[in-house]
Amino acid sequence: MKLAEAAAADNSPKVRFREPQIEMAHGAGGKASRRLVEGLFAPLLFASSSEPLGDAAHLDFNATRVAITTDSFVVKPLTFPGGSIGELAVNGTVNDLAVSGARAEAMVVTYVLEAGLPTPVLEAEVRAMGNAARRAGVKIAGGDTKVVEHGKADSMYITTTGIGQPLHGLSIDPRSVRPGDQILLSGPIGDHGITILLARGELELDADLCSDTRSVIPLVEALVNAAGPGVRWMRDPTRGGMATSLNELARDCGLGIALIEETIPVHDAVRGACELLGLDPLHIANEGQFLAVVAPEHADAALNALRLAPGGQDAQMIGEVRQQPSGAVLVTTRYGGSRIVDMLVGDPLPRIC
Repeated sequence: MKLAEAAAADNSPKVRFREPQIEMAHGAGGKASRRLVEGLFAPLLFASSSEPLGDAAHLDFNATRVAITTDSFVVKPLTFPGGSIGELAVNGTVNDLAVSGARAEAMVVTYVLEAGLPTPVLEAEVRAMGNAARRAGVKIAGGDTKVVEHGKADSMYITTTGIGQPLHGLSIDPRSVRPGDQILLSGPIGDHGITILLARGELELDADLCSDTRSVIPLVEALVNAAGPGVRWMRDPTRGGMATSLNELARDCGLGIALIEETIPVHDAVRGACELLGLDPLHIANEGQFLAVVAPEHADAALNALRLAPGGQDAQMIGEVRQQPSGAVLVTTRYGGSRIVDMLVGDPLPRIC
């Protein structure tokens, strides 16, 4: 090897991901996903960036600041109580921008279709996407279509890229979080994940439950209008649930997250299904809720604003940021004990968002 080639090899990014192959758990949004992103993608693609990785990026182009996000949707079944993959693709994109502190303005979409997909099924999802985009106030600006062989795409996959305009005076950064900050939750958790699980018909459980898929931008704007610069951080807890989002925050800010279990809203149907299946509601995916960390002097105004906004009547203050346990999430149970809640391990609910 020439000296120049040896020097280039020595300066190459160091990949820390050593697992022999990709498993379903790597797409679940939990620990395995984080190992993949931090160990492989980050050193090879984002080595020059000093910004924490999130669901959206804010970039400057010729003195104009924009937010951008991208996502893929692989739901099974395609339709479920409360929504479908077409609607979910819009709401998921809009929400990733919203919790980064931006309002979605435009989207481009890609449909990957499986040969043999009935045309009425495709038409229904295109209509669902168009209707959801109109409700969210976002323009579908373009897209692409690919068709793959029968049996290669679970009927339909959708990929989206959204561009948004940052909300004025707002900076979302886990490094700005401080001890004493309050943690807000916009509404009940777990509805989407349990709805999808039941919609597959693989379990003999009956529950009157619908996905919570929706755009959260009206709630985010209400929060920002009330708390402004007091909003430190936001996240929509999709794959991996609330526990994974808050564990990522704890690691990124180097502080502890203390939750009070009895203040966390969970519908009885979700709680019952989780108890029967041995799941923790804190690990179940959501598609229409978000978490926020707010400075203590703004917390009451923020909570009141959320509860007055349409769809925010169940918002709750669920905990606070503390010095300890550093880098971890601690839950005080309804019986007075406490437990550490880790990120999601494994993949109990594949093909969910």
